[in-house]
Amino acid sequence: MKLFAESLMSELEHQLKLIHLETENQVQLAEQAIKISIIVLEKLKTFFIKYKRLNKTEEIEFFRDIKPKFAAKLIYYNEIYIIETNKPFGSQKTIGKYYKAELNKLKVFFEKNQEFYRYYRTGNNCLDNKYFIRAKYDLKLMVDSFYFQADHHFTTSHDYKVASILANDEIKVFLEEQIQKLGSKTIQSPSQLSKGPKWTGSKVELIELIYALHTEGVFNNGTSGLKEITSFFESVFEIDLGQFHRVFLEIRNRKTERTKFLNTLKNKLIIRMDNADEN
Repeated sequence: MKLFAESLMSELEHQLKLIHLETENQVQLAEQAIKISIIVLEKLKTFFIKYKRLNKTEEIEFFRDIKPKFAAKLIYYNEIYIIETNKPFGSQKTIGKYYKAELNKLKVFFEKNQEFYRYYRTGNNCLDNKYFIRAKYDLKLMVDSFYFQADHHFTTSHDYKVASILANDEIKVFLEEQIQKLGSKTIQSPSQLSKGPKWTGSKVELIELIYALHTEGVFNNGTSGLKEITSFFESVFEIDLGQFHRVFLEIRNRKTERTKFLNTLKNKLIIRMDNADEN
């Protein structure tokens, strides 16, 4: 089971990484990530329910360590979707205040579940038989109402709470990053507002283009390094290309059309030339 879960998580993280590279809009990104997370979580559920050799130790491990990591992805992107779709229009101060209020909600959740936080974070396991075994619950141990509506073949009283803790860690990082971005923004002058075009293609396409230009040596007679060129494009287009080396590895591993974007550019330019000749 553990090997299956690790393989499935690797698949999920790979697909989420591609979404982050190809989608700038946070709402659209969250929508796509939610759909993928649901599909993968259903695969995990199907495998788990069909698994016949489950013992008590494995059941605890599954609901304490394995399932929450998958569920946390779904909770995280669902919360990002809600946060971004409810974000108010207004000044940076207004938006910053909104993000800070969302941060405060995480603090309230922590305070409400502080005892369980301590139990989980310290690696305590004395109550695992109650928290992470199906069909066992104790109302005195802060059971979420969600539990009573869930599928008890695939849910314990506290696995969702663990997933929420993991998701909240990531939501906190997201909110703090948004607040930091707002704080680093300066009032733009008219000349800044009218500066060059924005890159609206995918990050993968831009990385493919950068590697092609670097390979051809068209910058500084071929003396510019890949990192230098990538940083230049990031600055010009105000875009973060992240781990571009890893993306290039994925481009290299494509089963068909490894230079997909470059091929598209070539074909469309030829069509444009042909049409110009006809006119």
